[in-house]
Amino acid sequence: MLAYDDQSSLQPPLKRTPLHALHVAGGGKIVPFAGYEMPVQFSTGVLREHLHTRSSAGLFDVSHMGQIALRSKSGKVADAALALERLVPQDILAVAPGRQRYAQFTNESGGILDDLMVANFGSHLFLVVNAACKAADEAHLRASLEDVCVIEPLSDRALIALQGPKAQSVLAELCSEVAAMRFMDAGPRRIDGIDCFVSRSGYTGEDGFEISVPAEHAESLAKILLANTDVLPIGLGARDSLRLEAGLCLYGHDIDTSTTPVEAALEWSIQKSRRRGGARAGGFPGADRILDQLERGAPRRRLGLKPEGRAPVREGTSLFADETSSEQIGAVTSGGFGPSVNAPVAMGYLPSSFATPDSPLFAELRGQRLPLRVAPMPFVANTYKR
Repeated sequence: MLAYDDQSSLQPPLKRTPLHALHVAGGGKIVPFAGYEMPVQFSTGVLREHLHTRSSAGLFDVSHMGQIALRSKSGKVADAALALERLVPQDILAVAPGRQRYAQFTNESGGILDDLMVANFGSHLFLVVNAACKAADEAHLRASLEDVCVIEPLSDRALIALQGPKAQSVLAELCSEVAAMRFMDAGPRRIDGIDCFVSRSGYTGEDGFEISVPAEHAESLAKILLANTDVLPIGLGARDSLRLEAGLCLYGHDIDTSTTPVEAALEWSIQKSRRRGGARAGGFPGADRILDQLERGAPRRRLGLKPEGRAPVREGTSLFADETSSEQIGAVTSGGFGPSVNAPVAMGYLPSSFATPDSPLFAELRGQRLPLRVAPMPFVANTYKR
C-alpha cells in the first residue's frame, strides 16, 4: 500500500483538487498525499474498488499531478521535442502528432528525477508529471530549456482517469471519437460539450482514458461519468494495488534519483535512436552510465516477487539469498495483496543474477525468514487497446 504523508506543523497547508467537495460528499476517506487532500478509499472499500475497475470502470481523481505545455519559441513542435531530448533518454522527435510516450527526466549520475508522459499536440508538447515532483520539474525545464522554449504550467486544469474494460463504452456516450483511439493516442477532444485533452492510457494495466479538463468543469464532468451505473469512484488505495499488479513503478518508491532506467527495467522506453549507434545517441544527463548499462547490463534489477504464503511483504522489507545468511541482497520497494490474483505480490531490487523467474529467496518479516520467488511482471496481463 501507499505510504501516505505525515502532515506536520512545519509543512505548508494541504491543497485540494477541484473534485475535493465531490469526494467528501461521496464518502471519501481523505488523507494527505503529495501535498494534497486526497481520497484513499470510498464507502465501497479498497477491495471492491480494485475488482470493480478490473471488471467494469473506475473513476480516479489525479488532478494533483502536474500538467505542463512546452512550446518552442520557433513555433515548431520538432524544436520543442529536440529541446526536451536534452533532459530525457527517449526519442521525443519521433512522437507523432496525436500520440504520447513514456519518459524519464534523468540526472548526471543516470538516476531518475521523475517519470512523465509526453504528448505531441501538433503545435506543442503536453507533459504530465508526478505531483510531488512538479515544482522541481518545472524549475528543471526552465533552467535547461527556457532559452528555446516557453514552459507553461496548466494549473487551471484538473485530471481524471476512467479505467477498466467498460471505460470506452462509458466515455463514447459523451464523445464518439474516443472509440477509434488506440493505446497512447492523445489530443484535444470535446466531451459532453467540454473542451478536454484525452489520452488512451492509465496507471492500472486496464484499457482506459486520462482526461485533462478545465478545473471549472471537472466536477460536472465527474458527476456525469459517475451517473453511469458501470462507474464507481476509486481512491488511492485501489490505485496502488492496481498499478502494483500491473508491474508499474511509483516514483519515490520503485524509482528515484538512485535508480537508473536500466536498473528499473525501463530500458524498453529508450528507443534505438538515443542509444549508441543511433541518430541522436546520448546527449541527456547520465548518458554514459545509462548507455553502458544498456550494452553491458546493470548490476541490479527491479524484479517481480511472489511470496509463497499468504502474508504480504511491504516496502522496505529486507531480502536475503537463504534462510540463514546475514548479508542483505536487496529490498522490497512496493508490496501488498493483489486482489485480482488473490495472493500477495511485490517488487524490489535484487542483484541481476536473481533475474531468472522462480529464483528462490527470502524476506525477513518480524524476525522470520519467509520464502519468495522471483516472478515475471505484470502479475495481471494488461488489456491496452493496441
